[in-house]
Amino acid sequence: MADLSNPFSGYSVDDIDAAQRFYGDVLGLETRPVNGLLWLRLGTGAEVLLYPKGPAHRPAEYTVLNFRVADVPGTVAELRDRGVTFEHYRGTPTETDEDGVFRGGGPLIAWFTDPAGNVLSVVADD
Repeated sequence: MADLSNPFSGYSVDDIDAAQRFYGDVLGLETRPVNGLLWLRLGTGAEVLLYPKGPAHRPAEYTVLNFRVADVPGTVAELRDRGVTFEHYRGTPTETDEDGVFRGGGPLIAWFTDPAGNVLSVVADD
């Protein structure tokens, strides 16, 4: 029987070096470049594969990676100090406040993008 017990997720970026700087230096994740690809090691031990598509890259129009955090507003402030820009959605069901935090029901969540335009989020872990 096939062993499918070690899955991982992946998505494309347009520049592996920029992705490594962002995910490693800005977000503080463990990164591991291998053969032109970039592995991200998450705190859970899971890994995510980033692969280059160069000019053919089109950012995902949905959230590709969510980071669970205890304090969304505090994490937003810290990441903003590191240079991360948070998305502001107005006039939508996911309308955010002036800090970029969605407070409209459900867990607090704030969205931002990586250098390739892929959507990421920090979401309350409760």
